[in-house]
Amino acid sequence: MSQVVMREGEGFDSLLRRFNKRVQMDGILSEARRRSHFEKPSVQRKRKAAAKRRKSARTTRNTRMMSNQVNQRH
Repeated sequence: MSQVVMREGEGFDSLLRRFNKRVQMDGILSEARRRSHFEKPSVQRKRKAAAKRRKSARTTRNTRMMSNQVNQRH
């Protein structure tokens, strides 16, 4: 459960904005959407494999960028 404490002199708008950011960071809404319908085990495996491929590609891309920056400095 996400919880936000109201600061002294803080308006409702900023409190709501902080709460929404906290809920987004905690992944509560995405998990609720994911659990709203049954997902077959085969679909779960495909979704997890796709996420793993995306993460791997991102780390590879970041590693290449960092190595290019190091090479350009020398």
